[in-house]
Amino acid sequence: MDLFSIEQAVNFLPYDGEAVYYGKIFEPTLARTYLDRLLSDIEWKHDEAVIFGKRIVTKRKVAWYGNAEYSYTYSNTTKQALGWTDELLQLKARVEKVSGLTFNSCLLNLYHNGEEGMSWHSDDEKTLGRDTNIASLSLGAERKFSFKHKVSKENRSIVLEHGSLLLMKGTTQTHWLHSLPKSKKVTSPRVNLTFRTIIGD
Repeated sequence: MDLFSIEQAVNFLPYDGEAVYYGKIFEPTLARTYLDRLLSDIEWKHDEAVIFGKRIVTKRKVAWYGNAEYSYTYSNTTKQALGWTDELLQLKARVEKVSGLTFNSCLLNLYHNGEEGMSWHSDDEKTLGRDTNIASLSLGAERKFSFKHKVSKENRSIVLEHGSLLLMKGTTQTHWLHSLPKSKKVTSPRVNLTFRTIIGD
C-alpha cells in the first residue's frame, strides 16, 4: 500500500520555483534496509572541490551512478558515472513512479553525522540543462533542509524524514539556493540520493 497521496504533496516555495515534498514514500523498515545496503555496497569516495585554486577534501562522501559513463563537473572537479546497482534501480523506479518523471543518473551523498553538511548552492550545471528536475530521496537521520531566494533572500526550511522524497523542479535552481545546515544534535548517518537527468542522453 502506498504511504503517500499525490494530493498530499506540498510545494513549500512561495514563488519562482517548485519544491514539492511528498513525505515518506517507503515504510521505515524497508527504508532502513535500503540504507544499510547503500552504506555497505556503494563505492563511496570523499568529495573534492577546488576553491580559489586550493583542492579541498570533504568529510562527506559521494558516489555518481548513471545509465552511461556520464561526466559530471561541479566545484571544479569531474566525476565519471558508475553503472547502476540493483538497489539503486529499485529506488529509481520508485522515485520515478511517485514523481511521474524519468531520470538517467544519481549523485549520492553520505553525511556521517550532523557535523557534515552542505553550504548554499544551486544545482545549475550546464550538463543538467535549464529548469532541471531533481528528485531528492532521504534515508537515515532526519535533517533540516533550507532554501534561500537569490534576490529577496527569503528563507524556507523543511525537515526531510527517513524514507522521504523532495522534488525540485521548474525555475527552482535558477532563483533559489539550497543547503543542508550542520547540527550537533544529529549523531547518525544520512544518505541522500539526488536523481538527475544529464542532457544529451
